[in-house]
Amino acid sequence: MGKLTRRARATADYLFFVGAGEWPVAVSALGVVLGAVTILPSAFGVAVSIVALLLGLLTLVRDIRLLRKRWAGYEFTAIVAPFPIADTPPPTAYPDAQYLAIPARGTALVSDAIDAALTETTFSITVSEDPYRLPAKLKATAPHVLPLRARGRLLFNGPIVGMRGEPLPVTGARPAPIVLHRARFFDAVCSNELASLRITNSADGREYDLRNEELTDSSGALRTLAASTLADLVGVSTIAFTSDGLLVVVRQSARNSASGLLLAPSGSGSLEPRDLLTAQGGTRRTLHTAVCAGMERELCEEAAVQPSEVSSTRLTGFARWLERGAKPEFFGITQLSVDSSELTSRRAKGAERLYSAGVTVLEIDLAALGQELTDGVPLAEASALPPRLRDDSSLPLLLCLRSAALRVSARS
Repeated sequence: MGKLTRRARATADYLFFVGAGEWPVAVSALGVVLGAVTILPSAFGVAVSIVALLLGLLTLVRDIRLLRKRWAGYEFTAIVAPFPIADTPPPTAYPDAQYLAIPARGTALVSDAIDAALTETTFSITVSEDPYRLPAKLKATAPHVLPLRARGRLLFNGPIVGMRGEPLPVTGARPAPIVLHRARFFDAVCSNELASLRITNSADGREYDLRNEELTDSSGALRTLAASTLADLVGVSTIAFTSDGLLVVVRQSARNSASGLLLAPSGSGSLEPRDLLTAQGGTRRTLHTAVCAGMERELCEEAAVQPSEVSSTRLTGFARWLERGAKPEFFGITQLSVDSSELTSRRAKGAERLYSAGVTVLEIDLAALGQELTDGVPLAEASALPPRLRDDSSLPLLLCLRSAALRVSARS
């Protein structure tokens, strides 16, 4: 019954999301139903009811044909080529920014200066009163994109938090608050996730490439989050270490919409509106507390960690994931009070069992990895990175390890 309920919820989310923009068809359908109902109780007014029913039926058939024609007006092809970083300079506002491209995993824009600012500066946040609205030209692709992205997976249109601003270093002044906005998961699927697809209009052959249309500014550089038109859901990932010093990683199932079957961080997902609230119902005022709350929530859900077993979480880095519409990603490191044998004996509960294939613990020397990275050794070639992590890690896990290793190296 649980699986049936989750499948019904995913289907309802999809129908409501795509149907919100097709209300005339729903009204026509309602007219047909009402016309049919009025015939049943009595013969009074039968002639009028039949006419109304026929007119409503004709309108509904016309609307459905137009709807199917409009929905069939797009062709989608996957973009398998690497993100064109050579033709897309980083935003000029990002200091010392560089692209980190890892074959078969993805491309991230990173900045050591921004990562350092996260450890030295407190960034305040403010939440926009207006929720994110998906541009009409992007929402028109929803009937195609959502089933394409699902491919047997269950996608729920849950609440998420997007971001309009960057945690940039500042000198001599308090940084301006970073603006967050509320959105839904399908908004991100129909905006950021289009970066890996090329969309062709069947009628005129025009191509729509979100990487060129939405991700770059007039100079050809990558847009800042402040200038973006996408949902830009905030990714949160943390790597946790048990009390006996082992790294906790999650084996993802094939149902994961991103990085399926790869090793994920101990906790990884998206920032949600509930992460912006304290346990007492107050409002979190800083980026650090909100992001760390999201990391710990995901950790507890995915790795079967109890909240009381989380000793501390520190923010270590920031990046933007290019293949996912240059969405923002935050990384952290968490210390646990539970040992590895106890943790690995547990299993995820509830809906997380669909996405997690279990927890694994591994040994890693973050200080040694950080020293290699500081010396200029590429992440994928560092000898301090265990072979399984090098071969099976998702991009968020590799970026988590990178930022944590560099922070540990900087302190030593």
